[in-house]
Amino acid sequence: MLHKIEALKEQMTPAYKLVRKDDPVTSHEAAEAVDANRMERKVYEVIKRYGAEGAISDQVLFVLEYYGYSTVTARYKQLKEKGLVKTDHRKRKGKSGRNQLVMWAKEHYKEDDDALSEMQC
Repeated sequence: MLHKIEALKEQMTPAYKLVRKDDPVTSHEAAEAVDANRMERKVYEVIKRYGAEGAISDQVLFVLEYYGYSTVTARYKQLKEKGLVKTDHRKRKGKSGRNQLVMWAKEHYKEDDDALSEMQC
């Protein structure tokens, strides 16, 4: 477990990636103050708990209900860029009735057999 935490620490998002160059000074200060790495770990652990079934955003937000929407959803992109979370074409209906991408921790991701067979035809 310690090895996994150390590997995750090495892949943490630096503060400069949390803000745009033309954002106000207050945004830059907030980016320095926020513990994005801790939040990334929380989001990653929730997605990982869903195992091979994967999780949609509504499920992650439900588990992390005490955090704001953008605090949680902003971590998806960072985790995907680091290769810790995978998505593909698969979606499930969220509570709004709209489809949401399914996300998997990389160790639980399996290619969709239907999509693979369509690509081979």
